[in-house]
Amino acid sequence: MGKKDSKMKCPECGSTRIIEDPHRGELLCGRCGYILEMKVDFSQDWREFDQRLSAEKRRAGAPLTYTKPDMGLSTKVGKASEIEKIQKRRGVYKRIEKWQSRIYTALERNLKLSTAELRRAASILSLPKSVEEEAGKIYRSAASKGLVRGRSMESVVAGSIYAACRICGVPRTLEEIGKAFPSLDKKDIGKTYRFVCRELGIRILPTSPVDYINRFAAELKLSQRTVSKALEILDKATKREITSGRGPMGVAAATLYVASLICGEKRTQREVADVAGVTEVTIRNRYKELIEKLNLEEEIKKSKEKIAQ
Repeated sequence: MGKKDSKMKCPECGSTRIIEDPHRGELLCGRCGYILEMKVDFSQDWREFDQRLSAEKRRAGAPLTYTKPDMGLSTKVGKASEIEKIQKRRGVYKRIEKWQSRIYTALERNLKLSTAELRRAASILSLPKSVEEEAGKIYRSAASKGLVRGRSMESVVAGSIYAACRICGVPRTLEEIGKAFPSLDKKDIGKTYRFVCRELGIRILPTSPVDYINRFAAELKLSQRTVSKALEILDKATKREITSGRGPMGVAAATLYVASLICGEKRTQREVADVAGVTEVTIRNRYKELIEKLNLEEEIKKSKEKIAQ
């Protein structure tokens, strides 16, 4: 520890005896022990100019991750191709590698397969790393509690991914999750998702139509003006309680459909329904409710007349 050469004062006792602890990365008061500042530096503390120096100076591995069966902590003896290069004690290393592969527990073997499946699905769905990590964490908890028994590994992985998407605010529909798991039915994924959340005590708030607006608009190639109009309509509909008891995806889709008509960027009901994963009947029903209760007929009529001119 060393003294900090500055005019900093402790907010608790007013002492100027500030000590820097390089091991903990903290600035603390030498009189009362109050921690003034916590500095967590994850960067390397050296400069390097080639790959060899980087390998020699590196003292830490990758951070912990739930997307690997061993969380990135274990060390493998080596690949067969690498062992073949060793001239002496080759047989010993081969036996060690053989026994290492045998000592995996049932849970470890399950995690080895499931984490690979999770990474594959996350790649197909273009999910951010935060969602992938959360899904890995949920699946690991489920597997540790024996919730995978009697269910397919794929269904629990799919349910974990869907739960992670909801938790992280990255909405994906069950239909979209199902695209990464062709062998699973939408109902199976939903059923497993509810089971896992119930058994693990995971509480997830219902999704809002707002969560889907931007993504649906991007897929429909609508302008920001139309998105803003859709959000305005949705805000009015929410205040009037028109959206209560309605599916969030259907409401979001219908709101975008109405906004596209008003802003002169018309999309067909089929196009909107396909993107949202709902039926055209749902779009029509929500559309009628929005038009009638928010009195939007006149606004749509003016937009059509303007386009006709």
